[in-house]
Amino acid sequence: MLESTFIKDVLARAKQHYKTIVLPEGEDLRVLKAAHIINKDKICKIIILGDEAQIKADFAKNGWDLSGIELINPATSPRLEEYASLLFELRKSKGMTEEEAKKTALIPNYFGTLMIKSGHADGMVSGANHSTADTVRPALQIIKSAHKDRAVSSFLVMVSNDKPYVFSDCAITINPSAKELADIALETSLSAEKFGIEPKVAMLSFSTYGSGKGEQVDKVVEATKLAKEALQSDEFKNMKIELDGELQADAALDMVVARKKAPASHVAGNANVLIFPNLEAGNIGYKLLQRLGGCEAYGPMLQGLNAPVNDLSRGAFAEDIVGVIAITALQAVK
Repeated sequence: MLESTFIKDVLARAKQHYKTIVLPEGEDLRVLKAAHIINKDKICKIIILGDEAQIKADFAKNGWDLSGIELINPATSPRLEEYASLLFELRKSKGMTEEEAKKTALIPNYFGTLMIKSGHADGMVSGANHSTADTVRPALQIIKSAHKDRAVSSFLVMVSNDKPYVFSDCAITINPSAKELADIALETSLSAEKFGIEPKVAMLSFSTYGSGKGEQVDKVVEATKLAKEALQSDEFKNMKIELDGELQADAALDMVVARKKAPASHVAGNANVLIFPNLEAGNIGYKLLQRLGGCEAYGPMLQGLNAPVNDLSRGAFAEDIVGVIAITALQAVK
C-alpha cells in the first residue's frame, strides 16, 4: 500500500502545506498507526482525540513516537465550554438547549468538527469506528455546504495499475435525482482537478447511448444533459472537463468496447471519473474492486463542504487512512 504514483504525489504535496488534521478515534490502533506514519514523515500536524493515557500506552507498546502529536481528551479540554457555546449558537434555532450543546460537544466527532469551525484544525478524518452518518451529521450541522444550490456528496479515489480513478457517489446520496446526479458529476470534477486529475467523466448506466430503456436510464440521460449545460457556465467554462453519457462501465473504461458502442465519444474508453447512478451501484462497485480487484481505495471523502471532513470505510487499513489524511490536507488548501 501507499506505493502508487498518485498517493506518493498526494503525500508530497500535502507535506508542502503541513495542515492540521484532527483524528477523533484515538481508541483505534489503525488510526494511531496512520497518525504515527503521517507524523514521522511530517506530512501534517496531527491532533488525536481520546483517552490520553491509553493513547500514550498504545504508542509506547508499538514503539511509535508521539513527539509532535497533540492529544486532547474532550472531557478535560479547556476549550470544551467555548465549543459548547459555539454549538449552541449554531443549533439553538433548531431547538438545541445549552445543556444538550454541552453534552453533544463532548462527542469526539462533534468536538473535532467544532475545532475546524473555530480555526483550531484544518480538517478531520473519522469513520474507522463510526458510521458515515455519525461522521457526516456534525459536518453538515457545523461546517455546512459551500454551495446553496449543490448538495454535499462523496467521492473515492481508486488506484488500479498505478492509475487513479475517481468514483462518486459511493457513500451519501442514496438515489439521486437527475439534478443531484448532475451536481455530483460537477463537484467530483472539481475534486479530481484538485488532485491533478484531468476529468474525463462517464455518467454510468446499464445502457450506452440508448441501448437500454427505462426510468433509471432516463435519469442518467437527463443528468448528462444538465451537467453538460452547467459546464458552459462561468464556473466551469475555462476548465478542461470532458463529460459524456450514458455509458456502460465497459464502454467507459475499455477502448476496444468503446469503439463498438460509442465510437464518437471522447470520454468512452478513457474515463477516469465514474459517476454511479445510485448509492447501491457505487458502494458495491468500489468494495468489489477493493476486495477482489486489489485496488487501493481512499475515502469516501466528502465534497461540497466549507472545510474538509472525511469518512473512512470501517474496513480501512492503516495505510488507507494515511492516504485519506493526506487527501484531506490537500482539500484544506485554499
